[in-house]
Amino acid sequence: MVGDWIASLAPPFVLGLALSWALETLLKPRPVAPWRRPRAAIAVHTGVWTILFGLELALFRRPYFAVANVLAIQAVLVLVSNSKFWSLKEPLVYPDFEYFSDAMRHPRLYLPFLGLANAFLLAASYGAVLWLGLTCEVSLVFDPGAKLGPFYAGAFSLAGTGLLLAYFAGQHRAAVTFDAGADLHRFGLVACLWWYGSSERQSSTDILNQAPFGGVSTSQQARQPDRDIVCIQSESFFDIRRYCGAVKESVLGNFDRLRAESVVHGRLKVPAWGANTVRTEFTFLSGLPAASLGVHRYNPYRRLAMQGVPTLASHLRDRGYRTVCVHPYHGSFYRRNEILPQLGFDEFITLEAFQNAPLFGPYVSDAAVVEYVVRRLNAAGNDAPLFVFVITMENHGPLHWERITAEDVNRVLDSPVPPESEDLVAYARHLCNADHSFARLANALRLRSRAGTLCIYGDHVPIMSKVYAAMGEPDGMTDYLIWRSDSSGSGERCDASVENLARLLVGGARSS
Repeated sequence: MVGDWIASLAPPFVLGLALSWALETLLKPRPVAPWRRPRAAIAVHTGVWTILFGLELALFRRPYFAVANVLAIQAVLVLVSNSKFWSLKEPLVYPDFEYFSDAMRHPRLYLPFLGLANAFLLAASYGAVLWLGLTCEVSLVFDPGAKLGPFYAGAFSLAGTGLLLAYFAGQHRAAVTFDAGADLHRFGLVACLWWYGSSERQSSTDILNQAPFGGVSTSQQARQPDRDIVCIQSESFFDIRRYCGAVKESVLGNFDRLRAESVVHGRLKVPAWGANTVRTEFTFLSGLPAASLGVHRYNPYRRLAMQGVPTLASHLRDRGYRTVCVHPYHGSFYRRNEILPQLGFDEFITLEAFQNAPLFGPYVSDAAVVEYVVRRLNAAGNDAPLFVFVITMENHGPLHWERITAEDVNRVLDSPVPPESEDLVAYARHLCNADHSFARLANALRLRSRAGTLCIYGDHVPIMSKVYAAMGEPDGMTDYLIWRSDSSGSGERCDASVENLARLLVGGARSS
């Protein structure tokens, strides 16, 4: 009886496992053939396949339908990974699973990059598979009076065997580098997801011990502050003019003037491309380079940040500052409402403070955000100085969903650009608004009795896939400047990495 049951499962099991290897050939970058991978990677893939096959078998009692369901799950992951690679130059990684629920709560931030057609195709295909499976395949347990206990015991035993195989094979982790593209190519998607997930749960003590703001001396903490500090992490900001000569110089005219008066400015190396703002955000605040974070480099807010990493904000709070973060979006996104207090912020101002604020496109305008900051600065008077960290939202994509007019084109371009460059015009239009906001904030700081420091930087370059296909990709670096209201700098040029920017801003951190 048991032998017959096992024999009936062997063909669909082997077929499904073979098809799962074949499905991985569609990935970008493409993994090497299974026989060229480390044995541990092969075992992890086989173990995970067995887990899912056993669970699907217990649920539907139809082995070929179980195979189709597991392959459908894998096909979704392949499609999402390839869509992410197309937009962000990076395949799917384990921390991205958090974004599946985010996509349900904030669909505009995600679904346009997957593509509505792809989303519809996935739903329709699975509906067809579900109908065919339940209609055409006979259940292994078709007798209404049959005892189901032995069947479920067998199915769950199969899943348990897969779990043991994946677990023990996973302990013999190959040389995972946490370079997602390289690891995917060498180990395949399933093994990478498994190993990245297990790495997330490892101790972070070694990482936390490297935090530059964790070694600030008592004398430095007690030093009396003398200026307000405002940092603008400007969404998708970089100097588009060095990428496309057709963009008018006036698009960033105010930024040019501030750059000429700055203490220091330059191009900025950031750990994100096109999205994943929190990577740059955390790296700036903590001073920890992304390369030192292991798997946490992909989303440091999932686990690492909740452990209370010393940051620029906690350092300034210890020096007597009131620390405020302003972000005109939902506070629960990336769980910032839980995490930012752990990183040293006294207040987190979210979308609730901007209910009646003007929008530009679907998001709160940069102008409205800066006006809020100016009001906070003026209301503070000569009380404790402020550190205000601003995370703007206006320039967040999808840019290809925005409409542009001939007036927009004439406003931002000096000469024609290749066809299908509407995203470039929409992006430059937002840069104009950001540029005006920079000037507004600098003028407000000039008028205050207390001196102020203004830091502006971009978190990543924007997603403009069609533009990059026609004109080539930028190098991924953004731009920054540090400006002071009480001194006219020489505009010194110094290219930097974002993990060093806070130390350029205030000093007082140990070298990492």
